[in-house]
Amino acid sequence: MGWFRSLLGRKKVQQDPTRQEALLHDVRRFGARADVRFPEQADAVARLLDGDDGLSVAARIMRDFADEAHAELHAQAADLNRRRGYRLVVDRRNYRPLWQAAGPELRWPLFALPGGLHPYVQVAAAVTVVGAQASRIVRVTDPYPLLAHVFEVFDLTAAGWEYGRVQVDVDGAALANGLIYTARDLRGAMDDPPPLPPPVRELMRRNNTIDVYDPTGTRVVGGINLGGELRPSLLV
Repeated sequence: MGWFRSLLGRKKVQQDPTRQEALLHDVRRFGARADVRFPEQADAVARLLDGDDGLSVAARIMRDFADEAHAELHAQAADLNRRRGYRLVVDRRNYRPLWQAAGPELRWPLFALPGGLHPYVQVAAAVTVVGAQASRIVRVTDPYPLLAHVFEVFDLTAAGWEYGRVQVDVDGAALANGLIYTARDLRGAMDDPPPLPPPVRELMRRNNTIDVYDPTGTRVVGGINLGGELRPSLLV
């Protein structure tokens, strides 16, 4: 309702669903199969996502990616419950308990979702666009589910690092930082931002640094402290 009230008295946003579908088709051409570095692809996708239609597509990319990741983990948990007699619960607001209970038996889903969206390409581009135009996107679409999807993808990313044996490379670290800063900017543009979700609050209480590898995965080139990034960005 807060978002709806904020739109009262404002000029209606004009959108073109046909152009949005064409944009979504165009950005799906990018990804792991392209012989171009992920950051360069993400920059190219971000340039395509211009105007209000581009913002709507960016929000849809975040939604579709989060929905597909949730469906994949839900299917894995259901299979483990059936085969092993587990009682795993998949909570989209907090994936950490699922990974804590079954991490070694779960497959981190973000690189192989059926829709073909790549976390370091289309998702990274969408995150950049949403953060850069946060004050506009709250007028184009409902920011509350969008913010939830930003936090959900962040949770999936961090849980994969901690419990899914996913090695952190420079592209993954850039995505995590982008998600944090975009969540900050989106919350700042909202009239009444919701409380921070449980996994974010949990990570805020930590202060450990994770090694970050080069794209080949053979050399440590830096580190990332998620708690150290989250606290100054979201504790306002």
